[in-house]
Amino acid sequence: MQAQRQDFESYLRLWSLAPDGDVIVTHTSRLLPVRRGGVPLMLKLSHTSEERYGGQLMLWWDGEGAVRILEHDDDALLMERATGPRSVSDMARSGEDDAASLIICEVARRLHAPRPGSAPAATSLYLWFRDLFPAADRHGGVLVAAAETARALLGEPRDIRVLHGDLHHGNVLDGGARGFLAIDPKRLLGERSFDFANLFCNPDAAVATRPGRLTRQAGIVAEAAGLDRERLMRWILAYAGLSAAWHLDDGTDPALALAVAGIAKREIGGG
Repeated sequence: MQAQRQDFESYLRLWSLAPDGDVIVTHTSRLLPVRRGGVPLMLKLSHTSEERYGGQLMLWWDGEGAVRILEHDDDALLMERATGPRSVSDMARSGEDDAASLIICEVARRLHAPRPGSAPAATSLYLWFRDLFPAADRHGGVLVAAAETARALLGEPRDIRVLHGDLHHGNVLDGGARGFLAIDPKRLLGERSFDFANLFCNPDAAVATRPGRLTRQAGIVAEAAGLDRERLMRWILAYAGLSAAWHLDDGTDPALALAVAGIAKREIGGG
């Protein structure tokens, strides 16, 4: 742990920070809770280009719907730390799934709102879906329907926005007086409806595959976000297929994503 802490030392000195917890390690980053002037913050060191790419989007959002970036360079972000006690994941697991979905919709509304200044360049959804099509050829099954649906949606996009790209329960945190705030964007460009699709694969398999859950939440999200419910359902099928393709390529378990894709396909009327 001490060796991991040393990686942060130059930034602790540069930005006058005091450590306030243990190092957190993810597959893309290392994070250290810190304080400056008594204010709780989070220092993040990224070791993937994808994480740095998302950090540029957070700078453009400037704290509106997302945690605010206070300091940054090519490798590090000093961020507002969301320390509120509420968890949308826990809400969804404990009978407040509707309320959790509405919170995520409100965060998305803030992220998608027009704002001054030029938006940062972003990855197109067409490129983002590139792994789904060969996976459908290799594995067949519901991935074929997901790929066909994705092609149709991507071929006639609507309401193009800069998107978070990974908006789900685990990436929406309680910011206390500032409301719920997003973290860890992917920085995509495409149809606004896509940004809600990942919600339906979360927060876990027990919730996501609960009988009737996808049908109910699709109606709630479509109404709250002003989306076409049928088109949203098609995006859910496409996204769940993409998620399953990633799992298959990585050698991890695709069961949840395949189950959600199957539910969406049946809801659309594809058997």
